[in-house]
Amino acid sequence: MDLSYSVEDEEFRARLREWLREVLPGLPAKPSADDWPGRRAYDLGWQRLLYGAGYAGLHWPVDAGGRGATPTRHLIFLEETEKAGAPYVGANFVGLLHAGPTIAAEGSARQRARWLPPVLRGEEVWCQGFSEPDAGSDLASLRTRAWRDGDDYVVTGSKIWTSHAEVADWCELLVRTDGDAPKHRGITWLAMPMDAPGITVRPLRTLAGSAEFAEVFLDEVRVPVANRVGEENDGWRVTMVTLSFERGTAFVGEVVACRRVLGEMAREARKNGRWDDASLRRRLGRLNAEFRALWRLTQWNVSESERGGGVPGVGGSVFKLRYSQARQELYDAAAEVLGPEALDLGREWTVDRLSSLSYTIAAGTSQIQRNIVAERILGLPKGR
Repeated sequence: MDLSYSVEDEEFRARLREWLREVLPGLPAKPSADDWPGRRAYDLGWQRLLYGAGYAGLHWPVDAGGRGATPTRHLIFLEETEKAGAPYVGANFVGLLHAGPTIAAEGSARQRARWLPPVLRGEEVWCQGFSEPDAGSDLASLRTRAWRDGDDYVVTGSKIWTSHAEVADWCELLVRTDGDAPKHRGITWLAMPMDAPGITVRPLRTLAGSAEFAEVFLDEVRVPVANRVGEENDGWRVTMVTLSFERGTAFVGEVVACRRVLGEMAREARKNGRWDDASLRRRLGRLNAEFRALWRLTQWNVSESERGGGVPGVGGSVFKLRYSQARQELYDAAAEVLGPEALDLGREWTVDRLSSLSYTIAAGTSQIQRNIVAERILGLPKGR
């Protein structure tokens, strides 16, 4: 594990900081949380700025349109943009952090040429069609069926918790193409155009009041066979590539944000008198140590990724497992700092506390992460 940065890394950091100081004051006001068409336009606008400055797809391979930067350089980018208060990927989340890297790793040359440049240029948005009403944590139990009809797959079924479906152009979709095969071996990964006939999108409102998820109903939707990434019935392996990115560096910026929030909480406690509570001070001190340790774990995962050719390993599950719990503990402490004001939905920390409850479920439940750690890292036998 190498926790140091090279001279070149620090020069990159300095250039990035200077660019952020120049560009951020000129950004338009961020749209309201409920204005998803506006948020799509805002997020794509930021992506275009990144592309023009050479920061889009920083860690993507050069032959996929990226800059081929090391995971360490990507880590610096995520750290500095979060510290500067730059926009996060937003509606570009699935395309930039899930589907794009998967296509870069597993797609054909034609698929790379078609789908990756529009993601990097801020022209197209992707959503994720993985989970189903009866196949959330047990993703391999999905029931959405696809059968071959000439040059197309015909898809029927439904998906849930489909991120950004209402504003997406494409969907990374998991379908069952062999109902007789073992459940992990009859799955195929498709890229589905969201304007295809037979697709119905129904937004879902979360506990925090946002609607970034949706139900998606598929009624004999035709998807070209050419849109299959990987071989037919090899979708589970391709999906593991997707999930390795999702659990690898996808939450790095949020660790930086949590460390910033922790400092704000300490200042708020000093201002409102709750700093006099020794137990609260100990709680905040422990959380500070927790997030410092998570940052070091992030660096360790990045070091492993560099040795593994840029694809995150199963260490991302260790990080995701602990980070999900630490984030919930952070906002529980925020409620203690705020006191009665913690019931005010107009307070940012209150909304963040509600959204933090989903982190032990999203991107693989904590139970699933424990299974991965037990079986793939510790070498324990599979449970029955």
